[in-house]
Amino acid sequence: MTIEEVIKSTVKMDNAKKVILNIMYTQNVIQDHFNEIMKPYDLSGEQYNVLRILRGQKGNPANMCVIQERMLAKTSNTTRLVDKLLLKELVTRNVCPDNRRKIEVLITQKGLDVLKELDPKVDAHERAFAENISPEELELLNKLLEKYRTQQN
Repeated sequence: MTIEEVIKSTVKMDNAKKVILNIMYTQNVIQDHFNEIMKPYDLSGEQYNVLRILRGQKGNPANMCVIQERMLAKTSNTTRLVDKLLLKELVTRNVCPDNRRKIEVLITQKGLDVLKELDPKVDAHERAFAENISPEELELLNKLLEKYRTQQN
């Protein structure tokens, strides 16, 4: 389905506008499907992202700055996200012994177990969106999106 059909537009659009609309619409479709996976776990996409970042620390704590700089959504309120994960007992938060102004966050075993359960579901989600595209097309799409995104920096 073309983006014009999706938004029921009869107006001729230039390709620059169509690309933006396609990316935004596609992101919403992907996000809606992803949210359905997260719903039974009472997790938002941002909370899931924090858990993945912390798992990537391989047992070492991360401070709030490290988490924030690795977030996909740079506008996320990291403190609020960590607070919610604390309430679910998926992370711990402690004052750094070397620098009392620094807060260290560590994923718990419960958090690791949730990610272990989610991993195959998220992998299937990602593969499902790639089914209609060849490996070569996926590589090209990644290169084009990266090139498109870096034009704004």
